[in-house]
Amino acid sequence: MGKKIILVVGVVMLLAALTASAGGKQEAAAAEKQIVIYNSYNGDPEPRRVDKELVQMFEEANPQIDVVHSIVAHEDFKQAIRAYLTASTPPDVMTWFAGNRARFFIDKGLIMDISDVWQKEGWNQSYPKGFRAMSSVNGKQYFVPNSYYWWAIYYRKSTYNKMGFKTPETGEEFWSICEKLKAGGITPITIGTKYRWTAAAWFDYLNMRVNGPEFHIDLMLGKERYDDPRVKKMFSTTWAPLVQRGYFIDNAASYTWQEAIPFMSDGKAAMYLMGGFIRDSYPSEQVDDLDFFRFPVLDSSVPVGEDAPTDGYFIAANSQHPEAAKKLLAYFGSAEAQTYNAKELKRLATNSDVDLSIYNAVQQKGIR
Repeated sequence: MGKKIILVVGVVMLLAALTASAGGKQEAAAAEKQIVIYNSYNGDPEPRRVDKELVQMFEEANPQIDVVHSIVAHEDFKQAIRAYLTASTPPDVMTWFAGNRARFFIDKGLIMDISDVWQKEGWNQSYPKGFRAMSSVNGKQYFVPNSYYWWAIYYRKSTYNKMGFKTPETGEEFWSICEKLKAGGITPITIGTKYRWTAAAWFDYLNMRVNGPEFHIDLMLGKERYDDPRVKKMFSTTWAPLVQRGYFIDNAASYTWQEAIPFMSDGKAAMYLMGGFIRDSYPSEQVDDLDFFRFPVLDSSVPVGEDAPTDGYFIAANSQHPEAAKKLLAYFGSAEAQTYNAKELKRLATNSDVDLSIYNAVQQKGIR
């Protein structure tokens, strides 16, 4: 009887020892688990879905890393980013815009140099020169471009077909269509300017078409003045008449860009100058009625420039988890992640290792 008790006690002690050992290993494993904090502005439904799926795919491929993922409404994110970057413990990885928008924070020392990631991943070879340039300052890389998209004038094919319109290529053809639409009781152009970047797109195109892309770039860089006579002339002779003739919807400042879409989808307006992401928010049952054309040429002697915004990612200079953050950026910049993004969101990939045959007819048209 005593022997049995001793045996039972011995088993209990052994189990306790094994449990303690297993617990210790679990605690050690948990301690070794890396985290990376990722804040994203992909708040619209489809970008939100794809953002979450890319994070999940990364975590499955990197089980030693947990991504603390927050998605913030796009406009709210743009207001919050300065607070994020100047915090003592900022998010590690954030979404943002390439070029001058990122350069602003790079010059303030708020974005981390990730030249080592570019070198390790071979991106100096797989990213075209233009994307390398917009990701670099003084020969160092700070940004990972993920996708870009085209801007164009989107229109209702059914309205154009009903009224017998052909897509305009010149300013004269465009003004003529606007007049006929207005005469037919349809507002030519919808726009929501509650957040002013939609109006800035009109400024970009009108200034590029009137004064040329080189002048416009210099204006953006501060090398030219906004009170330059050429800018004033563009406002008075080109943009003002569009407003004065009633080509835009009323009370545009009351609407966000998404809230201005129903004017078009309901047939009250016919056109919208917008980026390719309009398809994410356009009614899915009507998206096949949506098509686009290049912003018309207003002066054939002026070179044609286009807006092609580029989205991507960076690491905060004060990142608390830089190594895990670099792994996440390496994944976001990979051909695998960008192929998935291009297929799901119909954006254009920045990594030239992405097979162009995956692009559908809309994307192929956008490239042209």
